[in-house]
Amino acid sequence: MEVKLWNDKRERELLESYADLYAIIKATEKLERAYVRDLVSAADYEAECLKLISQFNSLSSSLAGAVTVPRFVQAYRLDCPAALNRLLQSGVPATVELRAASNSSAPAAAAASAASIAHCVQTFITAMDAVKLNMLANDQVRPLLQDVATSMARLGPLLPPDFEGKVKVNEWLGKLHKMGAADELTEQQARQLNFDLDSAYSAFLAALPAGM
Repeated sequence: MEVKLWNDKRERELLESYADLYAIIKATEKLERAYVRDLVSAADYEAECLKLISQFNSLSSSLAGAVTVPRFVQAYRLDCPAALNRLLQSGVPATVELRAASNSSAPAAAAASAASIAHCVQTFITAMDAVKLNMLANDQVRPLLQDVATSMARLGPLLPPDFEGKVKVNEWLGKLHKMGAADELTEQQARQLNFDLDSAYSAFLAALPAGM
């Protein structure tokens, strides 16, 4: 007897998204434990953790109307405290938090620095995901890039005025300012924007050790 797990395409896609979310949470838990046990290098941990955080943010946003993460964890009896802390509370790899804490003179300053970095990471990821999902209208892209620019500005002396990421994002904001709200980026423009955001994000992460 054949057992159907779904009735239509929409239900199938929802179940597939649940499976992906489950896998991301479990993978993050294993990664956190491996890092604590010194089974993975800091560089490899950070790269993999950033990827998992990005995937989690994209997926959890798409599931917002269907289920909350805490309810999902409870329903599937997931025992992943380290993953939930990293994905829901922190939003950045432990290595980023440690750099902020070890180079700040006061606990309050360290917390503020970590929070600002976490927010900046989130704005970059959101903007990059939007472009990859073909959200290319000016009134979709411009607010996200403005968020990126604002979050970088709040990091103060960590990122100088001529920082590559700031320059690139401000150039794109200038271009978008001249466009109508409903105007969309061309395929070539979208490809260039994706490349510039990725380059700016990499430069931002590389600047953290020296600036903290």
